[in-house]
Amino acid sequence: MHLSSLVEMVESGFDDRVLLGDENSQITGTEFGFLVRLGAVQIHNKYASVIYVGENHSLLPVALFAAAWAGVPFVPVNYRLEDRQLHSLIERYPNSLVLTDPLTTDRLTGFSPKVFGEWLSELSTIDLEEVGPTEPAENDDDVAVVLFTSGTTSEPKSALLRHRHLMAYLLGSVEFGSAEESEAVLVSVPPYHVAGIANMLSNLFSGRRLVYLQSFSAQAWLDAVRREAITHAMVVPTMLARVVDELNGEIVEYSTLRTLSYGGAKISEKVIRAALAAFPTTGFVNAYGLTETASTIAVLGPDDHRAALLSDDLHVQRRLSSVGQVLPMVEIEIRDEFENVVSAGESGLIYLRGEQVSGEYAGKSLLDSEGWFCTRDQGSIDADGYLYIEGRVDDTIIRGGENIAPAEIESVLLAHPGIAEACVVGLPDDEWGQRIVAVVVCSEGHSVDVKELQESVREILRGSKTPEEIIIRDSLPHTETGKMLRRVVQSELAARQGGTAT
Repeated sequence: MHLSSLVEMVESGFDDRVLLGDENSQITGTEFGFLVRLGAVQIHNKYASVIYVGENHSLLPVALFAAAWAGVPFVPVNYRLEDRQLHSLIERYPNSLVLTDPLTTDRLTGFSPKVFGEWLSELSTIDLEEVGPTEPAENDDDVAVVLFTSGTTSEPKSALLRHRHLMAYLLGSVEFGSAEESEAVLVSVPPYHVAGIANMLSNLFSGRRLVYLQSFSAQAWLDAVRREAITHAMVVPTMLARVVDELNGEIVEYSTLRTLSYGGAKISEKVIRAALAAFPTTGFVNAYGLTETASTIAVLGPDDHRAALLSDDLHVQRRLSSVGQVLPMVEIEIRDEFENVVSAGESGLIYLRGEQVSGEYAGKSLLDSEGWFCTRDQGSIDADGYLYIEGRVDDTIIRGGENIAPAEIESVLLAHPGIAEACVVGLPDDEWGQRIVAVVVCSEGHSVDVKELQESVREILRGSKTPEEIIIRDSLPHTETGKMLRRVVQSELAARQGGTAT
């Protein structure tokens, strides 16, 4: 199926239901379909793609679906990139309609950008009866969305999601029209993140009103939840940590907030436990997925969260650090270095297969001959089917011939009450190949003794996994979606050491 078919489904199924907007501006299903058709008329046979560079906007779905209807890809770009890299990405897609927000326009003068709000106003001047409607594109193998990798150590790569991948995700995980008319979702994840695209599609498909938070702050998020009677929300771990900090131990019971989903990066167990305590009547969902899989492939649901929080069974408690169970429309295998499938509980590389799995970058498919995609994530599945992510295989520290996962050491460090953040990397070492170095950020109002911290790691893990050096900093670098920029930390430390990161 093609995303354009979703427009017609929305028009007929939710004709007078409000689907987009906050208390100040609201768009029904019929109005949404009309705007999409107007946008497609302007794009069709004129532009090769639609690029968006800017903060969230309440009518962003119009741009995506207008592009889909016209048969061109939608390309959201991170406006936080520095100018050189931002321009380089846009130049990859010549003859594009470049949409932006007022704050970013001046940075893109060479690309003739249109402010998104002004573009929407232009659409209102189009007379469909005069120009005639554009027939919707139908080829489900066409590229629907292009998303870029973070590009922290090299030029970002463009991941391609075709219409069939996105529709497979929707049809496999969401029931059309399943939302009640009163339901509303708060979208605070940026559009250039796969979760932002998935939120847009899945909530439109279910019939839930989309409310966009233009830019995130903890207080703005809390205010929007209250003001808009939000029933569902999705955040990345960094956002959730800031909300927890803002509440400062306060317990809130939002009668409307049914579900709070999080994902996109590893979350501290301290943060999720604090969040569960702060929102006692809200169901939490940990959603694990990748750009290459068109969003979620595994879910830890509300019942699992509360059971882990309340159980005396260590096995059940541990599930709070898992990403849950794999969804039925996706196959998963954990393989060793020889690509043999390992037993339950054993670590290895995570491989995925399914109709929603793209695994494709511009000019290159990473799927093998049987359709399997190697995620480069290391993990394990326990006997009950719960998936545990242990980190990127590329981040593995090899010390004295032993493979060490930084995430294991970071989890121990983060369990310490005085540690808010931790990043563990390997640096070149003449004797051991690599030495373990940890960079930590202290919790507010706390200080730690480095030797005591090393000893606490040694007590839980063996000596070979204890950091030889622990560095205390005020902050650690992250992407805006909360992923730790481990390679940046590693490069900085290697430069200090006078060597090269390996």
